[in-house]
Amino acid sequence: MIDLRPVLYTLGSLIVLLAVGMILPMIVDLVAGNPDWQTFAIAMCLTALIGGMLMLSTRGSGDNLNLRQAFLLTTGAWAVLPAFAAMPISFSELDLSFTDGYFEAMSGLTTTGSTVITGLDYAPPGILLWRGLLQWFGGIGIVVMAVAVLPMLQVGGMQVFKVESFETVEKILPRAAQISGLISGIYVAFTALCMFCYMLTGMESFDALVNAMTTISTGGFSNSDSSFGKYDHLGTDTVCLIFMIVGSMPFILFLQVLRGRPLALWRDEQTRGFLALVLFLCVSVTIWLMVWKSFTLEEAFRYGSFNIISVLTGTGYASTDYGQWGAFAITLFFIAMFIGGCAGSTSCGIKIFRFQVLLKCMRSWMERMVQPNGVFIARYNGRPIPDDVRASVMNFMTLFLVIFLLLSLGIAMTGEDWITSLSSAGTAMANVGPGLGDKVGPAGNFGGLTDMAKWLMSFGMLIGRLEVFSVLVLFSPRFWRA
Repeated sequence: MIDLRPVLYTLGSLIVLLAVGMILPMIVDLVAGNPDWQTFAIAMCLTALIGGMLMLSTRGSGDNLNLRQAFLLTTGAWAVLPAFAAMPISFSELDLSFTDGYFEAMSGLTTTGSTVITGLDYAPPGILLWRGLLQWFGGIGIVVMAVAVLPMLQVGGMQVFKVESFETVEKILPRAAQISGLISGIYVAFTALCMFCYMLTGMESFDALVNAMTTISTGGFSNSDSSFGKYDHLGTDTVCLIFMIVGSMPFILFLQVLRGRPLALWRDEQTRGFLALVLFLCVSVTIWLMVWKSFTLEEAFRYGSFNIISVLTGTGYASTDYGQWGAFAITLFFIAMFIGGCAGSTSCGIKIFRFQVLLKCMRSWMERMVQPNGVFIARYNGRPIPDDVRASVMNFMTLFLVIFLLLSLGIAMTGEDWITSLSSAGTAMANVGPGLGDKVGPAGNFGGLTDMAKWLMSFGMLIGRLEVFSVLVLFSPRFWRA
């Protein structure tokens, strides 16, 4: 049997850290005179108590995790932490059920951005800050996991980054913990810079703080029901657009830039592909809005670029109801939500590198068909693509599609129409935020779904955020055998 003590000890420490995170929204509500500070105080004490008990009961179990323990901890942390994070939300003056609270917390920690809350403009400040903190914590958590855990687990082709994460950088920084610490520093610096830029555009300091945390984490929780439509400012939209793109690029490469390799970002094939896609989508949507919707150049670029990149990066902000732009826009946005940003970023979706690996492998296969005696080697970032990476990418994309279809069917069985079902499943697995249609589109939210649909979506968020295999491997009987 698996020794659960190291897993429980690490999980307990994460729960304690979550409790510490509740202090700030508690103070904010206390200063604002909102009674929800008591809710945060009780939730903090209960969370710290349970986390502390787990740590004390398993102390001395060792810090090293084997492969199976790493799989179990990865899934367990993202499944259990939302249950504790949901307590302040469920018992606040918003008067939400635990299902709604868990959905909101899962959406926060997985940086999905789907919400069940209405009246955000009048919600308690502590709750608004807590939602932002959850996405901020989830963003840095997924970056560290992508650098230190997923390559080791060889999930969905992520092993292709093991060399870059632990050989290139390890020459300077010998331990993964040091790398993770420095990446966390970069993450904090980007958040502070984003907040400062928001304030320069006229945004109030509290909104700037929360939006900075949810922008750099590509999470998308905002302090208003109208999302970024509340600000309706070209400068604010531009700042957000820039930092959504920053948050969707590999943070390990920002570290390499700081360590004296200024061209590291440009030399990375994944980053170049992502920026090329961003440029293509921005130009395409801008031209389409000008030609077919009679937008001015400024309006077309501002609304078109902002919203398509928000969906592509999995951020999920909306500055207007793009669901009213017609069938072409809905189809394009639906496709873009699955693509995502770069591996090693806070972004979500299938990830750019998997499409690149797939296309390169298809190209080499077609070349061999034309010239059977030729030698054609598919390369990624100058290195041959190993067979296990090809198989992992193909398996990942196939399984992602199968689960998406099953999840869509499950949501449809709760009574939802096909647009709501497909887009809800897609936005959950791709961790995007808003869906499509009148009910769950950018002008709506997910509060009207049944409890069963919300639990299905919560599972979809979890499995999408953890790259599918990290979760599904736990359902294998062989995993639990000695």
